[in-house]
Amino acid sequence: MATAEARVPGTPGLEHTGGTYSGGVWSWLTTVDHKRIAIMYFVTGFVFLLVAGLEAQAIRVQLAHSDLRILNPDLYNQLFTMHGTTMVFFAGMPLIVAFFNFVVPLQIGARDVAFPRLNAFSYWTLLFAGLFLYVGFGLSLAGVCNCAPDGGWFAYQPLTGPEYSPGPGLDFYILSLLLAGVGSIAGGVNFFVTIVNMRAPGLKFMRLPLFTWMTLIVSILILLAFPPFTVGLVFMLFDRTFGTHFYGAAAGADPVLWQHLFWVFGHPEVYILILPAFGVVSDVIPTFSKKSLFGYPVVVFSGGLIGFLGFGVWVHHMFAVGLGPIVNAVFGGATMLIAIPTGIKIFNWIATMWGGQIRFRTPMLFAVGLLATFTIGGLSGVMHSSPPSDLQQTDTYFVVAHFHYVLVGGTVMGLFAGMYYWFPKATGRLLSERLGRWHFWLTMVALNTTFFPMHFSGLLGMPRRTFTYSAGLGLDVFNLISTLGALLFTVSLLPLFANLWRAWRRGEPAGPNPWDAPTLEWTTSSPPPHYNFAVTPRVARRDPLWHPHVEPGLAWAGELEPGGVSPRLQPEVPPDPVHMPDPSYWPLVMAIGMLVATVGALGSLPVVLGGAALTLFGLFGWAFEPPERGGH
Repeated sequence: MATAEARVPGTPGLEHTGGTYSGGVWSWLTTVDHKRIAIMYFVTGFVFLLVAGLEAQAIRVQLAHSDLRILNPDLYNQLFTMHGTTMVFFAGMPLIVAFFNFVVPLQIGARDVAFPRLNAFSYWTLLFAGLFLYVGFGLSLAGVCNCAPDGGWFAYQPLTGPEYSPGPGLDFYILSLLLAGVGSIAGGVNFFVTIVNMRAPGLKFMRLPLFTWMTLIVSILILLAFPPFTVGLVFMLFDRTFGTHFYGAAAGADPVLWQHLFWVFGHPEVYILILPAFGVVSDVIPTFSKKSLFGYPVVVFSGGLIGFLGFGVWVHHMFAVGLGPIVNAVFGGATMLIAIPTGIKIFNWIATMWGGQIRFRTPMLFAVGLLATFTIGGLSGVMHSSPPSDLQQTDTYFVVAHFHYVLVGGTVMGLFAGMYYWFPKATGRLLSERLGRWHFWLTMVALNTTFFPMHFSGLLGMPRRTFTYSAGLGLDVFNLISTLGALLFTVSLLPLFANLWRAWRRGEPAGPNPWDAPTLEWTTSSPPPHYNFAVTPRVARRDPLWHPHVEPGLAWAGELEPGGVSPRLQPEVPPDPVHMPDPSYWPLVMAIGMLVATVGALGSLPVVLGGAALTLFGLFGWAFEPPERGGH
């Protein structure tokens, strides 16, 4: 493995040798290195994923049999609200952004993201938003106050208005998501600019790896989808705090306005979560099939079409509202149409594997698992596109089965594939294939055991968001099977934890390119140095490590290894000084100021003003911070 030694400028005591970092807590609090921020995002998202999983376990235990009273109705409502909110905003989002942070700059040949300090600020706002939400939940569990939201992750009006939810629980929900939204929008700007402006010479758009393409599309979706959701949250906050009537029917307003503002964000949010998983699969399958992606341009354009059509289907969440047959027909047709680009991707992945030299390593297993499980969720989704069918299925467990097959069978399976795929690059060590296979097969069995029976309980009429059900409805067997499957999900994580522990203690060294993969991130050492690339890479073709044709000014000359792959595309040390951004504590200061203002918004104007002052102080410190010093 190539070894480079350099000092990170402006950070006494932080050395980099062959990708291995050392440094205290302060170095993590002030880091602007995209790879370190990726690690923090991943750990944060994974912890929230485990917490949301425990909440789901409690829900499933309550529903294991009819007429159980293990949880009371209020706690049950709080748990399913916290579970949904956590999974979408504080588990799914940080996990995909972790992959954005680590992979995208390396795939495009950049030394860092476009705005490193904004990148750090995005992380701290998301972390503080999640902690703020769970402080409210903890206070509620401790009996201090009714501070846990209980209106579902969708927070429908008028249930979540001041009349029916008078406590501060929904205020915690609103304020935490407003704070998280600031970080999400900042991250969307950052990755959009990074991909558009910082690609290596020769890396044209139609040479980008598919994961980077999906990141670009998702960044655009974030920038377009989060603002209407933010407006809806502000309206709700004003109704609850200042007595306005944006949603109050008694004052002549329309509670359905919230549903429009929420779902015009909520359905693109599904694609924000699933498209990165599609990008992972589009990189993993070619690597382990030893074959370039079949129909690359079609896969790219289908991803863009999914993003475009995603803004034209939100009303299929509202077919039961009563908007009329014409509206329902238009949005039903659009929902059917969006299945076409999704199906294109699936057929292109299958065609890529056809005739390839397939190696069923753990990343490939999870990628193929996504094909199977997401397809099940996609087929049930097409059923929801028909308004008459949807009217029978809405608010039943059939819908729960559908979106869990999409988000767990799609997003989570894709993220596991990406974790096993890029773990060697991030750590320099390989995970155990034996433990990885145990993790995959237990996950597949648990997923299908948990969610497939929900199709039948939903068709039998079991309603969503109900803390118990009566005996004699034929629901006990299906619910018991789902609960056993949920418990198996917990067991399925044990091989993963054992694998991570083993890799940390005595994992096999990975080398620069253990998978013989074709994209630029595999030209650097594992882990990559702080500056990523000793020499800015130049790209001549798509899959540059598989097709390293030497063209003047576009590629390096050099002796190629058998198979046409050269791990020595990068020199061991930079031939010239490499200037990198200095660590900064101003993003943390600014995020703390916003957190203080958020806490004050619960009812203390002086605290709000103090938080705003601290935010302004952090902003000015950020703006007038000295420029980067020195180099590697």
